[in-house]
Amino acid sequence: MSEMFPAQEEAQETGAQHSMDPSPEVIRADYKGAAKLKGKVAIITGADSGIGRSVAVHFAREGAAGLMVCFHTHREDAEETKRLVEKEGCRCTLISGDVGDSSFCNRIVEETMKEYGRIDVLVNNAAEQHPTDDITAMDPALIQRTFRTNIYSQIFLCRAAWPHLKRGASIINTSSVVGYSGHSELLDYTATKGAITAFTRAMHMSAVSSGIRVNAVAPGPIWTPLIPATFPEEKVKSFGSSTPLGRAGQPSEVAPSYVFLASEDSSYISGQSLHPNGGRVVNA
Repeated sequence: MSEMFPAQEEAQETGAQHSMDPSPEVIRADYKGAAKLKGKVAIITGADSGIGRSVAVHFAREGAAGLMVCFHTHREDAEETKRLVEKEGCRCTLISGDVGDSSFCNRIVEETMKEYGRIDVLVNNAAEQHPTDDITAMDPALIQRTFRTNIYSQIFLCRAAWPHLKRGASIINTSSVVGYSGHSELLDYTATKGAITAFTRAMHMSAVSSGIRVNAVAPGPIWTPLIPATFPEEKVKSFGSSTPLGRAGQPSEVAPSYVFLASEDSSYISGQSLHPNGGRVVNA
């Protein structure tokens, strides 16, 4: 059954999760951790809200020892992520900056090693989008910014973290269903998500001999701050209704895919993408 989202005036202005109505579900009340990530240390970009926040809380409930939560501008949301993570008994460090800047990516890794002494899981999740269906109206500066945030950052962070990753480590990149199906209003964003799938496969081929697994998650329409912040009200109202399941997904329905890929449950999986997308069948 499809659902209609109410107007999101404040969230459209702020792009913040605390302004959304209804608030995205971070973790299901009945989700029980099983120590699948006991003692692990993870870096998660874009973890102040949306899927990133949900991944952080799920990792914490699964016994992670420490999380480096990376965000850009929404400190209030990031502080809430930190509160939720620490409530689960996991240490959490916040770091703010632009992941499209390689020097900041280097600093993320340096601060993680200084604080926790290791990196077991790298989740490249930060992203931005600027919808338009008119390629002639696209702002070259925004195109470059979208590529830097969405794909350059993943390469920068893999490069920075690589010397510190040991056998058994896991890299998880956030792609998107649009990287497979396309989207008429997300031209540059779609291109970056397709690039992430290709990068994931190539990075897997480079990393596999070192015992490091590299995979991706390609979510469908998920109720996160990116939606009211970038789409007009009429599209927000019916967001996700075109999926076979007839509704948008919640971050709580996506984060378990990251737990699976970060844990030993997926020890025989690398170079692959998981598709929590509401039932859309996509081709490789």
